[in-house]
This record gives sequence, structure tokens and C-alpha cells, in this order.
Amino acid sequence: MNTPRRSPLARRPLAALTAAVCTALLASACTGTGSGGGQDGSASGQDVTITFWHGWSQDNEVKAINDNVAAFEKLHPNIHVKVVGNIADDKAEQALRAGGPDAPDVVSSFSTDNVGKFCASHVWADLGPMLEKDGVDPAKTFPSAMLTYSQYQGDQCALPLLGDAYGLYWNKTAFAAAGITAPPKTFSEFAEDAAKLTIADGDSYKQLGFMPNYHGYETAIAHYLGQYGSTYFGPDGKSNVATDPTVAAALSWQKQLVDRLGGFEKLEKYRTSFGDEFSAKNPFTTGQVAMSLDGEWRTASLAEDRPGFEWATAPFPVPDDQAATYGRGYQTGTIVGIANGSKKQTAAWTFVKYLTTDTDAVVSFANAIHNVPSTLAALDSPKLDADPNFRTFVDIAKNPHSSTTPASVNGGAYQVSLQNLSFEVESGKQTDLRAGLTATAKEIDDAVTQAK
Repeated sequence: MNTPRRSPLARRPLAALTAAVCTALLASACTGTGSGGGQDGSASGQDVTITFWHGWSQDNEVKAINDNVAAFEKLHPNIHVKVVGNIADDKAEQALRAGGPDAPDVVSSFSTDNVGKFCASHVWADLGPMLEKDGVDPAKTFPSAMLTYSQYQGDQCALPLLGDAYGLYWNKTAFAAAGITAPPKTFSEFAEDAAKLTIADGDSYKQLGFMPNYHGYETAIAHYLGQYGSTYFGPDGKSNVATDPTVAAALSWQKQLVDRLGGFEKLEKYRTSFGDEFSAKNPFTTGQVAMSLDGEWRTASLAEDRPGFEWATAPFPVPDDQAATYGRGYQTGTIVGIANGSKKQTAAWTFVKYLTTDTDAVVSFANAIHNVPSTLAALDSPKLDADPNFRTFVDIAKNPHSSTTPASVNGGAYQVSLQNLSFEVESGKQTDLRAGLTATAKEIDDAVTQAK
């Protein structure tokens, strides 16, 4: 059995986001097929076969999705689902643009950053009318953050299909040795604990309290900003990273923590000693760091790898001036939609509705691949994994303060721009934060304008 690792649904380091910011899709999507309509006969009992493309590839993931498909076909014997797995987003995008009989009817994606492109270019159908017809209220069905990342400017062209929530992993053994009795709840407490937990070893470390650098595993600026509730764009659609005080506050806080724990260069040198993020050599698993920002999937990995210390999970701390929001976290996840050019949208919607709103289907899938359920009912289901360390992330998903990165017409380009600035700030290359944020906001706005 392979060592469990993080599900691919969230494996989207920002270095790879530039690939998702493909202007070719934007340039060509509008020339693709038009709406396919939905009168395929499935509602009246006629046999219909739909094609479902997804990106899962690990054995347990493939089995889990196939089990859900089998359960669906048992409930709807006239709808047959042809499943094609391990499909990358770029291949799915090309097929959706081209249309035709070989194109999929239903597609899932691991990149919520693609929602803006899918909606704006109409390669995925608007599910709003289908939800309304069947009496499904999205606001009462899905957690708010998940609903946010599956829509764009009122177009609900996708629905969430499991999610990721980010929280704090902490080494209970190391905490006890440092005289710390509980995980931190605010950023000031977190900085104090990170310093207490850091044990120097010459120009390196025997143990680092926390790796704050943006190139660290999961410590991207967007994940930090989730603790602030940053919105990225104002009501006018323009970037607000230069005017939203939480963005400057996050960059400043991280820079202060970097300096306090030894400085950028020393931390970067130590970071190069870390093993692969998705293996037993993960620095939290090996004890190289005493605290880690990570997602719910890590609970399964740690249970399998059995590190030589006690560990637990908690929500990641929040800014001191937002202490009342403790329990929140950054969220992302898998999305699923229907090809706008599909001629079998009635059957496709019946399938998508089952995958995304049937409580037992969502819970069984979540339990099988160790991801967070994506409906409010599933989050409260007694059938959900009861492990308390996993439950931390269930509570984060339910927290009304939890947030995500919003959809944009050019995908994750705005995140890449902000991430690039964050690299310059932490390394000391950019010392005028206000000027850097102003330039970044302009870069983001210019790119959005060009994409439109």
C-alpha cells in the first residue's frame, strides 16, 4: 500500500498557476460549441450514456469515485456513465473547446482558479437554472467559501465536490518540552511559540518552530490571507491589494516572523533539507518543524507514517485584532461542471446533482479519500469520519469566517502577481511595501482588462 498523501485536488503550488493562466483558452473558448440543451430523454426513462472525465489517479481515489458512479447507476439504471480518469485540466479544456461527440459531458477539475475562465467563456453550463428547477438552494446546501469558489459574477457554472481546509499541525511532545500547554490562537501567541520551539544548531536548526517562508510547503501568501479574510477585489472588480490593510498586515507579519526565526537566508538553507511534502520525509513528520500549516489530508499520512511524537491539529491562528474569528481557515477544493456543448445535459445534471448533493455519496467519498465534505448536511452527518484530528478541518469548513481565493476571468494570475511580490518582500528585495502593493494592483488590473 502506498503511503497516503494529500489528494491531488489541492496540489496547486503557485509556481504552477502560470500554466493555468492560459490566454489561449480565453482567446478560443468563445469560438467553441454553443449550448447543448438538455432534452436527452433520460427524464422519461430512455437509456443515455454520458462521459465523465476526472483527474483522480491513486487507487483509493479511483475506487472511491467508481463506487459512487456504481451507486448512481443503481439509482438511475437508464443513465450509464463512461468514466475516464487521470485527465489533466489542459486536456479537458481542449476537449471542451473543440466540442463534438468525443468531448466529455461532465468534467471535474482540481483548480478552483479555473472557475472564472470556465464561467466567463461559457465552456461550462450555468447550473443556476437546474438548481432552481430542482429546488436546490445553493446557500443552504454548500459552505459559503466553497460556494464562492465555484461561481463567477453570478454564474454558478460549477459545484464543489469535496474540499480542502487548512489548519495547524502541532507537535505535542515538542510543545511540552518547551513548556507550552496549548496551541496558539493569535498571531502574537504563534510568533512567541515559534520562537520558543526553535532550537538553533550553529547556522542551522535542530528544530524549527515553524517554516514561514513563502516557498515552504503550503505557506503561500494566499493561505495566510485566509486568516485575515482578505477579498482581493473591490466591488468595482478592481484589485484592492493596495488598499485593503489586511494584505499589508499579512506581508509585514510574515516578514517579522522570518526575521525573528533567523532570517530569510538561514531559513531558506534549512528548507533545502526538507524531504518531499507528500512523503514520510515531510518536515513535520520528521520533527524538523514543530508546527505546520497544512490540510486535512495530512491526518491520513501521519496516521500511516506514525512519527515518533504525539501530534494534534487545531485551527491556524488569526490576527490579534480578529481574535473572535479564531476557527477560520483557507478553503479550496475540487469542482465539477457540465460541458455547455453537451447534448445530454439532463442526464449530466442528474449525475452532477447526485455527486454533489447526495449526503451519503458525499460522505462516503470524503471518508474514502480523506477530504472535507462539501455540503452542510454531509459535514454534520454521523457517518463522517469521527477522528478528532480530522474533525478540526470539518469545523473549519463549517466556520462562517472561513474564506477562499475568488474566481477571476484569467484564473490565478492575480495570485501569481501577489506571490511574486511576497517573495521580494520576505527576501528584502522590496523594502517599500506600499509601492510594491500599488504596482502589483496595477499589474493585476491590467491583466484582467487584457483577459476580458
